[in-house]
Amino acid sequence: MIPLLAIRAGASRPDISSPEALKRSLLAAKSVSYADPAKGGASGVHFVRVLEQLGIADQMKPKTKLVPGPEAPDLASRGEVEIAVAMVPEILTVRGAELVGPLPQELQNKPGFTYVAGLMAGSAQPEAAKSLIQFISSPEADAVIKSKGLQPG
Repeated sequence: MIPLLAIRAGASRPDISSPEALKRSLLAAKSVSYADPAKGGASGVHFVRVLEQLGIADQMKPKTKLVPGPEAPDLASRGEVEIAVAMVPEILTVRGAELVGPLPQELQNKPGFTYVAGLMAGSAQPEAAKSLIQFISSPEADAVIKSKGLQPG
């Protein structure tokens, strides 16, 4: 999973088609929000690296609003910031936020995130855990996973 950009629904879409275009769009924006990397927000941790790669980390600080978790799209939906950076599931659940798209390929977090599940030794309900693991790795679960903006494994 990679961070994506969001705006208030109906707002002018920033050009994020290349690293240079993203840089121009971020510098032109009056405000940006993302998860506070100091609090462990994965999208924020990665986005700080992106700002450093683009050479604009210091220029962005005065117009950045850090949030403790996935609230950045909420701020964009209310017009409190022009651009929000978050993960797809965080954007898709916010009414009034519009997905702009992913960071340019060269700036994406690779390999991204991988989620795993396992059965703990001494589990109180091993059969229930096995059933859950079987379901989330089944083709039937793929549609639900995709609907949340994630890619099935």
